[in-house]
Amino acid sequence: MNRPRLPLLRTAGRMTALVAAAAGVLLAAAAPAVAAAPSGRYVALGDSYTSAPLVPTQVDLNCLRSNRNYPSLVAASAGSASFADVSCSGATTEDILYGGDGALGIALPPQVNAVTSTTALVTVQIGGNDIGFSGIIGDCAEASVSSPLGSPCKDRFTAGGTDQLRARIAATAPKVTAVLRAVRQAAPNARVVVLGYPAILPDSGYGCWPVVPIAYQDVPYLRGVQKALNTMLADTAAGGGASYADVYTPSIGRDTCKSSGTRWVEGLVPQNAAAPFHPNARGEQGMATALLSHLN
Repeated sequence: MNRPRLPLLRTAGRMTALVAAAAGVLLAAAAPAVAAAPSGRYVALGDSYTSAPLVPTQVDLNCLRSNRNYPSLVAASAGSASFADVSCSGATTEDILYGGDGALGIALPPQVNAVTSTTALVTVQIGGNDIGFSGIIGDCAEASVSSPLGSPCKDRFTAGGTDQLRARIAATAPKVTAVLRAVRQAAPNARVVVLGYPAILPDSGYGCWPVVPIAYQDVPYLRGVQKALNTMLADTAAGGGASYADVYTPSIGRDTCKSSGTRWVEGLVPQNAAAPFHPNARGEQGMATALLSHLN
């Protein structure tokens, strides 16, 4: 695949360009000192919610990967004997299975190649790019300008009586199944954990337009889409011999509409160091804590 590697929820070219806030974001809380996570080899697979673009410090510009993303925090807390983080901004299930190109145009091998027979723990966070979240956010934000109190995004994606986004989620399920099958074949004895995605929009109500430019009536619709994606990931994990780590529930009340000192996920113009509509350092720490709790 010869295509540029972009963050998961990248805004379209019509939207404001990526804005990097000041570096040096303080972590909200330390990870538990002792975790029951497997202490052998740990391999992290995933997209930009895993790699943490623009979160200090970036250690791989081709994949926009931070050394303070949740896999790095979990590996340090669990005392992993070895650690391979091959997550990459913009990754889809195809990139995990077949490889692709990074943001700098440098070719990348399949992420699953990092999984070996001696791997003890594999985490997988994937699916957002398969359903096209970057385009969804860009389209819905633009549509909100002409109808901030309406549901222009929902109207577009449900025109004709079929919810296109729910259909995309259903079509992604077998792709995630294929990823889990490949992981299991590579590491038959590993503990495999699928992570969902944290709350982007408030868990109730109608959002905070224009601070987060999603029309009021579209907020409940898009919230439902994200929950449907997480439900699919949980169901697919259960059917594929993996467990599911819920990072949505602990993120409730920490969405893009909350203050800069509270939110886990930044909005269109980040106030903490992170890519737009992506987790900041606090969000990565929150997902690490949730994952460690799941592993205990």
